Amino acid sequence: RPPPLQHWPPLMRCRPKHVLGRLTKTGIALLYDEGSENAYDIQLKLTKEVLTIQKQDVICISGSDHSTNHRTVTLRRQPVGGLGLSIKGGAEHKVPVVISKIFKDQAADQTGMLFIGDALMQVSKLYIYSTHMLVHLLRNAGDEVTITVQYLREAPSFLKLPLGSPGPSSDHSSGASSPLFDSGLHLNGNSTNTAPSSPSSPIANEPKYEKRWLDTLSVPLSMARISRYKAGTDKLRSNAFEVLALDGVSTGILQFYTAQECADWLRALSTNISDLTLQNMKMANKCCSLSDQIIHMGWVNERFEGTDSSQLYKYKFLALKGSSFYIFSTPPVSTLDWVRAEKIYHLCEVLFKVHKLWLADDCWLQANLYLGIHQDYELEDQRPYCFSVMVGHGKSHYFNVELGSELAAWEKSFQRAIFLEVQRTGSKTYMCSWQGVTLCFTVDFALGFTCFESKTKNVLWRFKFSQLKGSSDDGKTRVKLLFQNLDTKQIEMKELEFQDLTAVLHCIHSFIAAKVASLDPVFIDSQCMARKYMYNN
Repeated sequence: RPPPLQHWPPLMRCRPKHVLGRLTKTGIALLYDEGSENAYDIQLKLTKEVLTIQKQDVICISGSDHSTNHRTVTLRRQPVGGLGLSIKGGAEHKVPVVISKIFKDQAADQTGMLFIGDALMQVSKLYIYSTHMLVHLLRNAGDEVTITVQYLREAPSFLKLPLGSPGPSSDHSSGASSPLFDSGLHLNGNSTNTAPSSPSSPIANEPKYEKRWLDTLSVPLSMARISRYKAGTDKLRSNAFEVLALDGVSTGILQFYTAQECADWLRALSTNISDLTLQNMKMANKCCSLSDQIIHMGWVNERFEGTDSSQLYKYKFLALKGSSFYIFSTPPVSTLDWVRAEKIYHLCEVLFKVHKLWLADDCWLQANLYLGIHQDYELEDQRPYCFSVMVGHGKSHYFNVELGSELAAWEKSFQRAIFLEVQRTGSKTYMCSWQGVTLCFTVDFALGFTCFESKTKNVLWRFKFSQLKGSSDDGKTRVKLLFQNLDTKQIEMKELEFQDLTAVLHCIHSFIAAKVASLDPVFIDSQCMARKYMYNN
């Protein structure tokens, strides 16, 4: 039986919990600064609607504190243990001189006013610039030393011990040349002036301090997006990602100690963002007719070709609403925003296609056999979870999402939205021509294919969906449809010419797919559930 949660190490106290139906989560992470390449200790608090970043700070909990930024502490050197602290950093390493260890029950610890992460600003009113200068002053200061410190919330994590780590450890003799190691001067030795002195202890009227996690940034999750990639590249960050709010506020790069922790946080955040998006959809749908409901929406990355033939990705917000597929640069937050979409396509005339997944090699055979997954190995980008939406005139949009569950959601939503639109419209008619005669070609959910003269409305031929046995086209305007005559069992070829052949072919595909799905209602769900299982495993 596992021990109670309060006895777990800090990094293991990160399991999500449901409180009144809300997914909440708390855990330790690092905030990575790409400029300085430093990482800072932070705590994350996830609620249903907000991700909060907390940084540690030292606050006064009792007594008078005339300076909230600096603390002046008097240390009395002990005969055994000296000052009882260890330091790292210094100007020679381009980082502050920071207390990296405080030895239990020794002088620094007994003051109750010093903490790991405190930067030493002054010793005996002299400003500190380097580790060597500090060590010289402390070792020659006699039995009583007055130091001024300031807690650095953004001190690089390598300057401090991990949170919740045990007390004193053995001394290390090397490391003075790098801030990654202790200075080698654990200031726990005696000075040359070694008169015994009483242990340091807090004075009764002195202020008392405590290190606490304080909220520094709250990122609303409604319409937020997650990015695991370095800006402008296909390079996946290692165990890290960034959360960006609708108003552009960013968490910065959140880095985790293990891949499992990173994956857990990604799933939790994605779940809460998806729940809030669903909530927004329900609110918006109250103002829409039954034929104009939002089926699905969310953030994606769209691939573009750069001027130097490089591949660039830009954030786009997609929506499936009523009869249309929308592409936005920013999410629609009012009814007026829907007419401001960058692109709007009719759902019956688009074709959804999964391109890339990130599965283990031994999964591919099973995936291809049972799920009909198509993998474009010739694609040069390194992003998994990709899909395209092919539209009229042979054009297409290529998208990438962050998680396999998102790809599964988009696939199922496109199938559902197209199926509903086919059922709503019932039929679609296109103008076409053959040998100079203007014709009308109708795809009908109930009747199949019908071709009739534009002026006289005289029906030239009609076939059911089941009678279509094949087709071919020239990739431009002409298509040949092969139908089987039910009476003669012979194949009849019908050749037509359309202004937008791609749109017509996609429409035919949509109607046939919807017809198959209507005959087997569990078809869509079974296919998508199987793929979702593969994406998540």
